[in-house]
Formats: sequence, structure tokens, C-alpha cells
Amino acid sequence: MLGPAVRKTPGAAVDLPERDAFARPSPTACVREFAFELSFCAALEAAHPERLVARQLGASVHGKRVIDVACVSSGPAFDERTAITADTIPPAAIEADVGVGSARHYREVFPDRSAAWAKGTVEAAVEAGFFETERRKGRLYVRQTARYPDWFDRVVGVENKPDLGRPGDLELQLRRDVSLALFDEVWLATTSHVTGAHLNRIPSAVGVWRFDPETGERETVREATPLDTEGPGVEVLAERPGRTEIRTVSAAEKHRQRVRLAERAYGKGWRVPAESFPGCARCEVVEHSDRGPLPGCAWKGRVVHPEAECGPDCGGYEASDPPAADVSGARETHSPWVADPEGRKRRQSGLDRWG
Repeated sequence: MLGPAVRKTPGAAVDLPERDAFARPSPTACVREFAFELSFCAALEAAHPERLVARQLGASVHGKRVIDVACVSSGPAFDERTAITADTIPPAAIEADVGVGSARHYREVFPDRSAAWAKGTVEAAVEAGFFETERRKGRLYVRQTARYPDWFDRVVGVENKPDLGRPGDLELQLRRDVSLALFDEVWLATTSHVTGAHLNRIPSAVGVWRFDPETGERETVREATPLDTEGPGVEVLAERPGRTEIRTVSAAEKHRQRVRLAERAYGKGWRVPAESFPGCARCEVVEHSDRGPLPGCAWKGRVVHPEAECGPDCGGYEASDPPAADVSGARETHSPWVADPEGRKRRQSGLDRWG
């Protein structure tokens, strides 16, 4: 399990009302859940600074399930992973039949893919610092710069639903997570008072937290039951009246997806990326002590969800360059992720020499 509740003091906002920006009511459920999600991730990271917290990650093998939050526990080889790159390593490069010894021709590494796709994957892996290339008689060869380590241990999935009065597809989503068993544990996080009726409507294996985004306190309402991540699973793809579409998933497929999810979590994290800060003169950087930097809006007077609220359709929009935000610095300070690892010194320039 992920431990007890943590009480947190929000940091001061920049040029915004003195109230915590997360405590202000949002105009839509999407924005409310966004604020809840960021606050919950900050509390989870503060409680477990040795683990990686990320949000909005693909959590299915054949379907389209996206988990709100994932918490990845580091394994013995974690330092080997941090030394390679700060970015997500392309899954196809990790799974490719190529090692750190003799270089292989890139088409032999990806025999069932087009040349353009293979070159694109190699380029991404080179940019990430995981592949290096060489040319022999005009032919491109690749090798790994380091063996991909077995760097993580447990992966916990959390579905956020601040208001249980508006559950949406919550029950189906959680049943999918339990039957697939991609995560070692699955939890539900909410601000609502949790009743016996609520607990009866979700799988008994799902743990439940009641979380207060203003104080950061997390109360365990029900413990999660550990899931069998090493065995096969059943993926629920769709439900219709009288019919449920499923697909079996092998243990090997599950392991591959767990690696993909953990790898994406390593590269992505949970904070709003600097490139997503709105290009608007009203956008300001909000420096919370542990949550920030975050995109704030002087016109709305609070933290905003860039994708849902910002752009030319907003009444306060005024085109401008986005503000500079040191998101990487904040993430490195509060988590085990490394922003500029040694492996980056081996990065090559990409495909400009491939001719």
C-alpha cells in the first residue's frame, strides 16, 4: 500500500488571489477533476518521494483504458535507468532484438516494419540516448548504449472521481482494471463521503481513499487487495445490454504493457509540461511549494486547465509568448527522476548523417 495520509501546506501563488487556487470552484467537471488530480499527485509524491508519480497513462493491452494516476516503485536497478535518459524510451526500441554488443542493420532490428517507420523509431531512440548508430559501407547499424534495466517494482493505479454523485463509467473502468490486473493494486480517490452503497458498486479488490485537496489529507476507507500481475488477465473491451466483449491477455503481454506504462510514467510525470503553458498575456506561473509551477490565469484568478480553458475562445485571451516555467527543476527536486543524466552526453544528432 502507499502509506498514511499526509498533511500539506499549499505554497503561495503569484499574482493570484490569496486563496489556494485549487480550492476555488471550477466551471466544469473537467476542470474540477484536473485540479483534484494535480493536488492528489502532489500529495502522493510528498508522501512517497522515492517513487514516481504520473498521470493520464495508457493502461490496457488491446483497449483504450487511460488510468488517472500511476505510482511506480523503484527497483534495485533504478539508478541504471536514470543514467540513460530523462525521456521516455520508445517501447519498440526496448522490445527490439538489439543489444549493446555487435551493432545490427536497422532493418534486421525491425524486419516487419517499413523503412520509414524503422528510421523514425531509431531516430527517437537515438534522441533519447538509448540507441547509437554507425555506418558501414553506406548501411545504417544500431546498438543500445546500455542494457535496458529491470528498474521498477510495484505499479499502483488510481482512478480519481472527486464527486461520487456523478460516477460516469466508474464501475466499468474499475472492473476492467481488476480483471486485467495490470496494476499491483487499484485504488479510487474521491472527496465524497463514501457509503456502503458506494463500496458495493465497485469491485471489492479496489481500495478507496477519501482525499481533501485543501489539506492534502488522505484517509483510507477500504484497503486494496493485491492483484496477480504475473499471471494472465482478462481485458473487458466493451459492454452492451446482455453482452460483454472481452479478450484474454497473456502474462507476457501484461509484462510488456507494464514496462511500457512504467517507462511512460518515467518520462512524463504528473506536472503540466512547460510547453503546455498557454501562449496568452494573462497566463502567469504559479509557484506552489510542491505542486508547481502551474499555469495560472490573471483574468480567471486561479489555476487553469490549458487544454480545456485556454485559447482564442476564452474572453480574456490575449495572444503572447507563453511564460517560462521550470517544470523539470520542480520534478527533479521532489522525485527520484533525473533531469540531465550522464547518458545524454552520448546523444547523437539524429538522422542528418544518414543520407
